[in-house]
Amino acid sequence: MRLCAVLSLKSLAVPALAVCVLLCAAVQGIAASIAQFAGEYAGSVDVVKADGDTDPRDMSVSINEMKKGFIIEWTSTTEKDDGRRKTKTYQIEFQQSGREGVYSAAMTRNVFGHAVPLNPMEGEPFVWGRLTGDTLTVFSLFIHPNGDYEMQQYDRTLADGGLDLVYISRLNGEPRRRLKTFLARQ
Repeated sequence: MRLCAVLSLKSLAVPALAVCVLLCAAVQGIAASIAQFAGEYAGSVDVVKADGDTDPRDMSVSINEMKKGFIIEWTSTTEKDDGRRKTKTYQIEFQQSGREGVYSAAMTRNVFGHAVPLNPMEGEPFVWGRLTGDTLTVFSLFIHPNGDYEMQQYDRTLADGGLDLVYISRLNGEPRRRLKTFLARQ
């Protein structure tokens, strides 16, 4: 009788293991890869200022896959009331971190020539990326001279024809600004 019970457990364990393997493969198939984000995107958004006035802002992003990560470059152009245009462009290389879906920013080189993040204690941003499901997120942490901290979060979610972008800025955990727009694939 004991042998029958062991055989019954073994016969149940194999199909159960097979179901687990199939479910894991299915979940991994649902998650996006960096390759799906690769491309050029552009859009615009109206930024509401503290006085209630709005500044139109053009935005673009370029995402390029690399062997062990990706490079992201984004540009923001604001048109001032007097017609002047102010453009800011950022480019960051992200490398696999050893954690699934988490990427470290390679923004400078150490004495050994290895790409490493910047130092937030010296006023430089600490940046990292995360890929969860169909959303690629870039986080930036800034530590102000007085010790206050600012977090910026860029969520870029795959959407039909491009990316949905949500930008959130927080100062000491309190929300400061939230922008949402669609960036069309070029």
